[in-house]
Amino acid sequence: MVSKVPIEHSHDWWPDFFQPLRQVGTRIADFFSPSAEAGSTGSHYTVRVELPGVKEEDIDIALEDGILKVKGEKHSKREEKSETCYFSERTFGSFQRSFRLPADIRAEDIKAHFENGVLELEMPKTAPTDKEAFKIPIGKRRE
Repeated sequence: MVSKVPIEHSHDWWPDFFQPLRQVGTRIADFFSPSAEAGSTGSHYTVRVELPGVKEEDIDIALEDGILKVKGEKHSKREEKSETCYFSERTFGSFQRSFRLPADIRAEDIKAHFENGVLELEMPKTAPTDKEAFKIPIGKRRE
């Protein structure tokens, strides 16, 4: 005997199936991509990058083709011992952040300072240029 109960096919479960994987990817990106903030004043730009647990000697900063790259490695180790328990945890990983910088930076005067897990980069602006508008005349083509 064949049952005549209608079968529902719902595809709504498909996006939910991948949701945990998306969250894992976001957490991995957060771990390996440090938080940063950027700002500007009249005289300079500032970029701050949070690097908790990173040592100064493990940070590399470079400027190439107008792109500021901050990269390095994080090494941390935690170990706890007691009479009834032993706990050990190690974290290793590399990170990199890149920032496209405006053209009005004096690259040779960029200063970096690292304190309490925060890298601060101060980038002085070049002297303002005269941005007065002017007309360009239309002439005849030279032959």
